[in-house]
Amino acid sequence: MPDRQSPISDQSGPTAPAASGAGAPVRRLRPAQLLFEPQADTPEPERFFDLDSITDPAELLLRSTELALAFRAAAERATDFQAVAAAQLADPRRFDALSPTEIADRVEWTPDYAARMVEYGRGLLKQPRGGEH
Repeated sequence: MPDRQSPISDQSGPTAPAASGAGAPVRRLRPAQLLFEPQADTPEPERFFDLDSITDPAELLLRSTELALAFRAAAERATDFQAVAAAQLADPRRFDALSPTEIADRVEWTPDYAARMVEYGRGLLKQPRGGEH
């Protein structure tokens, strides 16, 4: 038999303490109303890593070159991860192994490219990982 002194929560929000008396109803607290409408943020002008604000051509060349190299490195690393994932999905030891055609369909590759990525990924998986002994 439940204790009559403790209010039963229906998980619909916080409860206020019951009024004095054992059988008093439990009062629910409501969230406070907004008294103002929050200002809508005006969209900022589009910036590309603040390159458009650099006026010195030498500095612009240096910064844009740094970004291009960083993006190339990131794209190469992402491609390696794609290849590893493709190789893992095509692993014949998996009960749900996918064919290169099925992998190609998932990521909009050609079946030939998917097959090459699977082979590349298998090569990456065979390499010892750096930093591990």
